[in-house]
Amino acid sequence: MGPPTPTRRTTDPPPPPDVLFGDELLPRPAQEVSPGCHWVPGWLTAEQQCWLVRHHADWAAGPVPAHAPEVHGGRMRVTMVPFGWVWTARGYAALDPASGAVPLPVPAWMTRLYHRALVATGWRRADEDPGPAPDAALLNHYAPGTSMGMHRDADERTEDPVVSLSVGDACTFRFGNTTTRTRPWTDLRLEGGDLVVFGGAARRAFHGVPAVHGGTAPGPVAAEQERVGLPGRLNLTLRVTGMQR
Repeated sequence: MGPPTPTRRTTDPPPPPDVLFGDELLPRPAQEVSPGCHWVPGWLTAEQQCWLVRHHADWAAGPVPAHAPEVHGGRMRVTMVPFGWVWTARGYAALDPASGAVPLPVPAWMTRLYHRALVATGWRRADEDPGPAPDAALLNHYAPGTSMGMHRDADERTEDPVVSLSVGDACTFRFGNTTTRTRPWTDLRLEGGDLVVFGGAARRAFHGVPAVHGGTAPGPVAAEQERVGLPGRLNLTLRVTGMQR
């Protein structure tokens, strides 16, 4: 027998994102929700989720702080931290309309996550060119009791797939069709750590989050959320806008 595999003590600092979100692929089978939409349960580890929860406050502080965008004359209940581009109801903006600030850039570890997710769901092969890098990311916080209505991601100028990652509490994710906000749709319970990728025939499909299920985060993630005061669900989405600055 060889020497035992070393383990990291709980008092050790967490690994940096380049290590935590490395190039390895977790062996999780992808399930087809509808043509072009794939779901991989448990794709993020609890440690990865805890890292995202722990650093949310750093990103939420700015330069473009976490905010609830105004849509159709009302405020969203979900707060949003932008990377790369600032999302507004009129589309993407290079600068925050409220402050004039430039958002945080999309970090390298998010780019790796995007390309890994495309491989995990069959959009790319691991041995081929990874394709365009995501140039926009949104980190949304759903406090307990919040929801998001049916909408579609139509502001991007490309058809590259959207990558969506869930952290913390479970939610009901409603994935619909490309022509109407009404049925037919599929309701899927997304747990913390789940991955959803949609592109192709599903790229412009309506989707929403009618419910967040409080108190359902994985144990270590729930403990970290309580420690930093961030209950509910985080949702990280990665996109390729096709826009030039």
